[in-house]
Amino acid sequence: MRLHPVAAVISLQDIGVSLGGQTILRGLHLTVTPGQVLGVAGPNGSGKTTLLRLLATLLSPSRGQATVLGAALGSPSVYDVRRSIGLMSHIPAVIGELTLRENLDHVARLVGESETRVDAALRVVGLDEVGGRRADASSFGMLRRTEAARLLLTRPRLLLLDEAFSGLDVEAQELIDAVIRRTIENEGAVVMVSHDAVHLGDRAHQVMTLSAGTLEPVT
Repeated sequence: MRLHPVAAVISLQDIGVSLGGQTILRGLHLTVTPGQVLGVAGPNGSGKTTLLRLLATLLSPSRGQATVLGAALGSPSVYDVRRSIGLMSHIPAVIGELTLRENLDHVARLVGESETRVDAALRVVGLDEVGGRRADASSFGMLRRTEAARLLLTRPRLLLLDEAFSGLDVEAQELIDAVIRRTIENEGAVVMVSHDAVHLGDRAHQVMTLSAGTLEPVT
């Protein structure tokens, strides 16, 4: 399916999310436009990961109206936009039994990219010499670089980052920054969440706080 430009990459209107009978998010109103980087700060347990799962279309709202890349959350149209969403969680999303290169080959096949682009992505993130190492024998920094390569391959229109800078050296942080820049230069949008607002302030156009499941702008 060919995706068309949208006025708002994310639109949440009075959104609530309840899981297991517990309300996690409540009364959320949010608009994120193309080219915008939004930072969301909040302590552990405030609902940040749930918010990202919602924006990744992996959860449906319990109340309210929401669209991501023009697809209404909770409707079948979300399946058409998922390939245009890139999620980097605080736990690297790799298959341990595969090599770093094999993990990227798998992604490339899913999105119809060539081996040449896998080679290029490995070079960009500095893993071209160690692509044959199994993921479960690789350092956290190497796994983060592999995820950066995955985002280079998939070129998401919506980039979701969950504590993406935690535990990374300066060079690896610069790689994530480069992916952020490329996303917004291509009229995509970025949502970053962290318990540490310092990681957000220099990168986000707007910072909000999430507390007790409610979003509030930082004044």
